[in-house]
Amino acid sequence: MNTLAILIGLGPLLGWGLYPTIASKIGGRPVNQILGSTLGTLIFAMVFSLVQGLAFPGGRDLFFAILSGVGWATAQIITFQSFRLIGSSRAMPITTAFQLLGASLWGVFALGDWPGMMAKIIGGLALVVIIVGAYLTVWSEDRTSADAGKLKKAVIILLIGEIGYWAYSAAPQATNLDGMHAFLPQAIGMVIVAVVYAIFLSFKEESAFKESVSYKHIFSGFFFAFAALTYLISAQPDMNGLATGFILSQTSVVLATLTGIWFLGQKKTKKEMRVTIIGLLLILAAAAVTVTI
Repeated sequence: MNTLAILIGLGPLLGWGLYPTIASKIGGRPVNQILGSTLGTLIFAMVFSLVQGLAFPGGRDLFFAILSGVGWATAQIITFQSFRLIGSSRAMPITTAFQLLGASLWGVFALGDWPGMMAKIIGGLALVVIIVGAYLTVWSEDRTSADAGKLKKAVIILLIGEIGYWAYSAAPQATNLDGMHAFLPQAIGMVIVAVVYAIFLSFKEESAFKESVSYKHIFSGFFFAFAALTYLISAQPDMNGLATGFILSQTSVVLATLTGIWFLGQKKTKKEMRVTIIGLLLILAAAAVTVTI
């Protein structure tokens, strides 16, 4: 594995690691965040496709690539809602754990991963460790009933959001596109969801199209787009491959969690911080096991 491949593989560490913190720092409602983020992603994808001279797909490939983007944007709206309940530093490890669980189970039942009983036992134990790690990241020394209620609600909606993240990962498998050719159609699907969501809410709330904070989030969208593109390149067989590329991308949960604590005022006690770091390490270690069995 060469140095360039590793550097590209660590692109999501910066992009996805900083994206939730930047989006939370800019502020606004979830509708502002998703509208600006998807516009930023679309701009990034259009420029990349033009520079690379990539052909625009059609037919079945186009449909499933757009569906992939629809899945991500729908899930991200739900994730932004969870940020308002428990903060990005607590929500990100939970959603990462759910994504790891979803990807692993999809691989076992749909793609025939983990062949043999021993592989399934090791993989099953790794999934349990992921759940334990996620629990440790949200553990609190002095949790009130109100905090427990918010956490429970956040976990439920993040679990529902996993359906969208699953579609984001699974839908491209039904196409003949590589990641770079799927990137622009995915971005189009994301913007479609964001625009429909913003129009729907405009009948009940202030229109997100009229609020400047929506367009400030274009900046956060560049970070997501950078992460998505570098992951797609990293996962190519001639780079890091899907398994290693996936492991490297999951390192983003560490940066997302820690920057949320350091820069967004999502404070933890010293003991909570130690437990959180242990939880993050467990998630990363178990993730490495699930994709290398």
